Parts: sequence; C-alpha cells; structure tokens
Amino acid sequence: MSLVKLNIKGISYSQTQNGAYALILSEEEGERKLPIVIGAFEAQSIAIALEKEIKPPRPLTHDLFKNFSDRFGIIVKQVIIHKLVDGVFYSSIICERDEIEEIIDARTSDAIALALRFNAPIFTYKAILDKAGIYLKTSKKKKKEDISKKEDIVIEELLLGSDKESAPSKTEDYTTYSKRELNEMLDQAVASEDYEKAAHIRDEISKRK
Repeated sequence: MSLVKLNIKGISYSQTQNGAYALILSEEEGERKLPIVIGAFEAQSIAIALEKEIKPPRPLTHDLFKNFSDRFGIIVKQVIIHKLVDGVFYSSIICERDEIEEIIDARTSDAIALALRFNAPIFTYKAILDKAGIYLKTSKKKKKEDISKKEDIVIEELLLGSDKESAPSKTEDYTTYSKRELNEMLDQAVASEDYEKAAHIRDEISKRK
C-alpha cells in the first residue's frame, strides 16, 4: 500500500465543549485534512513542541523520552499511522539503534509528539486518508475565510461526537487582557507548569499577530 506524507496543520479545540482537542494533519501533496481526537495532555505536549517560545522548566514525558533515547543512541526515523478501527487511529514508531530497526506500537498522539521532537516524518496509508480524510470541495472564487469556517464546523462536529477520558475543564476568557498582560500570564503559567493554561494564552496571543 502506498504511503502519504502528512504535515501538522495545528491543534483545534472545541468552542462549545472545553477539554476536547483535535490534531489536524494535512497531506503534503493534496488538500485533504486528517483530524484526530486527542487528550488534553497530548495536545499540550504537541503544542509545546510546535511553539518554540514555550520552554518548560523541566522536561515533559515526551521530552524525557527524547533525552533517554539520545543518551542510548535510539533514533526515531518515522511514524506511520497504519490502522483505523471504529474511529481509533493506530500508529507505529519506526526506531533504529546500532543499525537495527525496531517497530514500536504507540498511540497516535504520543507517536506524533515524539516525531516532532525527533524531526521525524509522519505518514499514513492512502486507504486511511481516503476513509477518514476531510476534503472540502470549493470553487476558486471561494474565500479562504469561508473554507476555514467550513473546516471549523466539521472539526467541531467531530469533537462534539468524541468520547473523552477526562472531564471538561473551564477555560478563562483572555480576550479582555492586553498583550503585555498575556505575555506575563504566559510566563507565569509555564513557570507553574500549567501547560493547558499556557496553550490557551498562546492561542490568544497568536490571534493578535
């Protein structure tokens, strides 16, 4: 089966159901998106790896795994999302040590969090993308804002229909704060290791750029 390379487009969280996150992957040579529902911890870990400005004072679990792998000469070569069963994605981490390749089963969210830290490519099979990919047919005259809005609706429906392991948490409204206040709050959140709060504050700062 042919493999399709995927890029990380970003992380989306539900506007109506706090605690629900979706990791959005997009095919490198195409327009389809692959949304994957993930937990809050994994969303924070991926967001921190994407956002270079957030520096945890101590290593997170995925950072610890990276440090451990570096110490013992283990390299993550690639991640493959190889199976989709009842809406659940299954992934494999392809590792190498002393020129010996090993395949390790992993949750997709963990596999991608590690792929980011190792700068490893992410792949899936064409059959999986055909089955679960979101392809929005739009005319050339269609505005980008309208396309993005339609994507948000599809992702929101996905999140609302998902089962989450943890109870939803309340999210503070950061729109009333100045940019200077937000940056100070971001530093405080990182220092106290409240990465979920840091991710929300970072999202509000990004909206204003």
